[in-house]
Amino acid sequence: MVAVMVLLLMIPLAMIRGTIAERQAYRQQAVAAVADSHAGAQVLAGPVLVIPYVETLQVASTDAFGKPVLKTERREGRWLRFPTRSRLDGNLAPSVRTIGLHEVRVYELQARVDSDFAFTVPADPGGQRQIGVPWLSIAIADVRGLVGTPALQLDARSLDLRQGPGGQRGGGGLHADTGLGLVAGTPLRFQTRLQLVLGGTETFALAPAADSNTIDLHSSWPHPQFAGRFLPRTRQISDAGFQAHWDVSALASSTQAQLLQAVPTRDLEALSVGLVEPVNVYSQADRASKYGLLFVGLTFAGFFLFEVLKRLPIHPIQYTLVGLALAIFFLLLLSLSEHMAFWIAYLLSGVACIGLLGAYLSAVLRSRGRGLGFAAILTALYAALYGLLVSEDNALVLGSLLLFAILAAAMLVTRRIDWYAAGAGAAPTAAAAA
Repeated sequence: MVAVMVLLLMIPLAMIRGTIAERQAYRQQAVAAVADSHAGAQVLAGPVLVIPYVETLQVASTDAFGKPVLKTERREGRWLRFPTRSRLDGNLAPSVRTIGLHEVRVYELQARVDSDFAFTVPADPGGQRQIGVPWLSIAIADVRGLVGTPALQLDARSLDLRQGPGGQRGGGGLHADTGLGLVAGTPLRFQTRLQLVLGGTETFALAPAADSNTIDLHSSWPHPQFAGRFLPRTRQISDAGFQAHWDVSALASSTQAQLLQAVPTRDLEALSVGLVEPVNVYSQADRASKYGLLFVGLTFAGFFLFEVLKRLPIHPIQYTLVGLALAIFFLLLLSLSEHMAFWIAYLLSGVACIGLLGAYLSAVLRSRGRGLGFAAILTALYAALYGLLVSEDNALVLGSLLLFAILAAAMLVTRRIDWYAAGAGAAPTAAAAA
């Protein structure tokens, strides 16, 4: 009967975990709502030089009578030239948008990107190629995040930016005609400087398009999450914020190949920084709820030992009420943690449930001392669970040690019990109680 009641109590525990997942989904909807009205997670790549050309070719073909003829065809193409060096220096200024109970972090990136270009225009021995005016292309995942008008300079000459990457490239971004007249076979060197303010939601990513990329980011947000394909070479994190430095070579990145293949901006290989919340209350509550069955099982095991050792009958309804009180703890924890710090919510939920169970068990077990003893054991269990929650890296080893200690204590306490005699004596007791 005790085993059946433990299995039945998995139903409310599963419902509570479903509620946690539902609240997590509401939070994601809040993030999506902010991204829809502000700007989403940003990805920045470039600038990249795009050189259009038209090539006149003599193509062998046949006429209507099947005779071989030469036809003149004009084919359009383009070359992409990447910076030899690119240096980004930026500051992520964070702020918070609130939708209902949910806080969503947004930012404004104030950045300067200095790039050096050095290449030779491809030769054209046959004089069959006409080179057009090249443009600089800058890929931006969500151009709605641009604040004001970015400034782009080529060798101290200001260029007019237009929307869209330009030419045959799809997706979002900006482009600017350089006004350069290119001659086949001649070397070319110039420098560009891009200054912009770009807003986004929670995550900023940069695709390293140059041969050599140096990135320095700093922010007042003290809880960054470094992700993407490249982690920072050096980083400093404190309560005042973070500073991070990347040094990425094209030899270690496939961004240039992806740009040549016109891969969508959001799918480019990039490094990223996320402005994450220090404590995700939903993930913490979900982790805590996974231990709900353990709490119920241990409490019921303690009840069963009282029945065996003290010949004290406990009704199945009393088992059920205590199990529901243990399950309610996780629902209280979820609801309170949405309004206050997680540790305060945990403390209040634990005090409420332990106090209720202590008062109830004092009557069920017919002794205030026994009720307080159970309350003390539950207090130790809740304290151990909190230790598991705040120590993610050591949760497995701490949980294993806790289970071993509980099993060892149960074996030591019951090592002298004659279970056959206890089982034989339990039937009259249960019959008398009925």
